[in-house]
Amino acid sequence: MKLFYRSWFMILSLVLCISLLNPNVITYAAKPSTISIYLDGNKINSDVPPYIIPKINVTMVPLSVISKNLGAGVSWLQKTKTVTITQSGITLSMTIGQKFALANGERVNLDATVQAINGRVMVPLRFVSKQMNLNVTWYQSAQTIKLQTQEGLADNSLKGAWVSTVYNLDWPSSKSYGNSTQQQQEYVQMLDELQGMGINTVFVQVRPSADSFYPSNLVPWSRFLQGEQGLAPDYDPLAFMIEETHRRGMEFHAWFNPFRANTGEKTEELASNHVAVTHPEWIVQSGNKMYINPGIPEARQHIIDAIMEVVNNYEVDGVHLDDYFYPSSGAFADDLTYLAYNDSQILNKADWRRDNINRFVEQLGKSIHAAKPQVQFGISPFGVWRNQSMDMTGSDTKASVTAYDNMYADVRTWIRQDWIDYVVPQIYWSLSLPIARYDKLVDWWANEVRGTKVDLYIGHAPYKLGTPEVGWNNAQEIINQLKYNKNYFEVKGDIFFSAKDLRKNPLGLIPLLQAYYKVR
Repeated sequence: MKLFYRSWFMILSLVLCISLLNPNVITYAAKPSTISIYLDGNKINSDVPPYIIPKINVTMVPLSVISKNLGAGVSWLQKTKTVTITQSGITLSMTIGQKFALANGERVNLDATVQAINGRVMVPLRFVSKQMNLNVTWYQSAQTIKLQTQEGLADNSLKGAWVSTVYNLDWPSSKSYGNSTQQQQEYVQMLDELQGMGINTVFVQVRPSADSFYPSNLVPWSRFLQGEQGLAPDYDPLAFMIEETHRRGMEFHAWFNPFRANTGEKTEELASNHVAVTHPEWIVQSGNKMYINPGIPEARQHIIDAIMEVVNNYEVDGVHLDDYFYPSSGAFADDLTYLAYNDSQILNKADWRRDNINRFVEQLGKSIHAAKPQVQFGISPFGVWRNQSMDMTGSDTKASVTAYDNMYADVRTWIRQDWIDYVVPQIYWSLSLPIARYDKLVDWWANEVRGTKVDLYIGHAPYKLGTPEVGWNNAQEIINQLKYNKNYFEVKGDIFFSAKDLRKNPLGLIPLLQAYYKVR
């Protein structure tokens, strides 16, 4: 059947090229365009690029996008200048100059009529995609259209990489301080390498320590950009990263470290508008790090406001939080906060801490979805929620730290209350580690999201390949984990920590990933 359609398309293209030379056919001069199209992750090349009709803001695409790449049947009737598209019981008829189309015989008004450009038929994308049940994403800054068929959506699992900016771990390098060109080149090279492995989504840390990788009215510029906190670069790194990511048909999730205020104890090197300087009463020292106290409502709202700056001003696909809520170990001096901000009269301080995080997650999710419903909100908690020894409904593990008991992250409530769109447990252990076996944890998390609206992605640890820990002496460990995930339809994708570790090709992982993901 595919061979038939390819042959039919070649014949049709020849017929259209000849027929459209007829001077009676209406033609329009289109402005030069740099619009790119990706279909199910693959870039579509066309000799006539898509373009947008001004004022009415309608995107026109070559008919070949529909016929050649979707396998639809197409016919052209020269006498009436009518194109007919057929696929899976759907018949669409559109006539040049006519302000309506027929969808299975039903009249449907069009925002723009079929046009002819340089011997090619151009059709309105919005109408065709809706009728053919295509998912369409338009990235304005990158001038990129991402099309997904229903088959593609079902098969197009998320393949992600975390990009850490704290300590310049993944990007940018400390050598690039003060050199925006070098920073941009580093990001482009990293994206190209990741996409070459099969990665289709990046989770970039834009708030490593109560600071930012974008111009903000609330927090200072990150010191990991210029070497000094508060020192502005000569470009907008976030805008640049989003555009470059979308230009490749990839997704961009802005990763925020919510409550970490500083990676050290000193305040001397902090910018004057850093939260530890403007609101020292919000800060709790724990170990050698500063934390914003989650028990103070105003402090939580400050973090939400900082995140919403990005949601409102940038074309992000998602907002992503890591597992920095309360520190997992060490003292955290919040007795006075517990007394001052316990309006629900919660008797147990641990439950009160969990309630603080719950309120934060719920309010942030509501804020994101109220502003931009299409933006996904996800969290990556520690891989063990609770051990069975503490809770019969917990996992068959013996972890020394758990999300619920040590970080006060009540992930189960977030899932059941539908406060988040996706969850990414960091299952950073092998299939052969007895105390926290990978497969047992995937089993547990798949069961936890089953029947909910929350998508499950799994966080993987390529950084452990080649280390002495049990199970990491062969790169096949990662592939075996990916294969195990296929046992559960609840697992919608995988995310790797982190970009630098993938790029190092530990124990020959890259060619294994390329083969598994069938990189073209």
